[in-house]
Amino acid sequence: MNRCLVCDEGMKQDLTWRSLLKQAEVRAICEGCEGKLNRITGETCTMCSRELGGDHMTGGLCLDCSRWERNREWGGYLSKNIALFHYNEYLKDLIAKYKYRGDYALAEVFVPFLKERLKEMEFDLVTAIPLSDERLKERGFNQGQALADLVGLHTVETLTRIHTEKQSKKSRQERMSLPQVFQVMQSDLLEHKSILIIDDIYTTGTTLRHAAKALITAGAKEVSSITLAR
Repeated sequence: MNRCLVCDEGMKQDLTWRSLLKQAEVRAICEGCEGKLNRITGETCTMCSRELGGDHMTGGLCLDCSRWERNREWGGYLSKNIALFHYNEYLKDLIAKYKYRGDYALAEVFVPFLKERLKEMEFDLVTAIPLSDERLKERGFNQGQALADLVGLHTVETLTRIHTEKQSKKSRQERMSLPQVFQVMQSDLLEHKSILIIDDIYTTGTTLRHAAKALITAGAKEVSSITLAR
């Protein structure tokens, strides 16, 4: 019997003709824990996947993305971010255990959901948001790269990152005014390519736009991204 990676409860797998004839994807999370993940549905911003609800929008964009796109320095670089879940308290705790407390196995929880959405996306190359050497030593692994590896995506290291203070400690305005933190490697691989970036959380979109700008400036045709949370 498999056990839920979150609550450790045993999980029975129902035997059906489909599961017998076709190898079914084994879930790493029980129905109870999965139910606490709040999936993003309904009408969303065409750029960042935020659920619009009562938000005003301009051309299908939420207010945040409208501000980004009107900014001459940052507009036009990130084509689209697909986010899977709302960043509620449950997911925040789950990602903290995975990202900051080194529970690498928790990445398995998100694999089926990522595979499901990746079927809808078109890209030539995949890259993960890199960590600085200092941050990588502190955490022990790159959370975005781990997700890509488990999903079975072949990634190319196209970016390096300058070490800065943790983004979580900065205000939205401070994040938006940060200088470029990424440098491009292997720019010859990017020419006229559609690049997919994989990362864990879309907060203000600063990190992904910095990465997208660096990649587009180095010759990439288009940059999109996929994240667990928005």
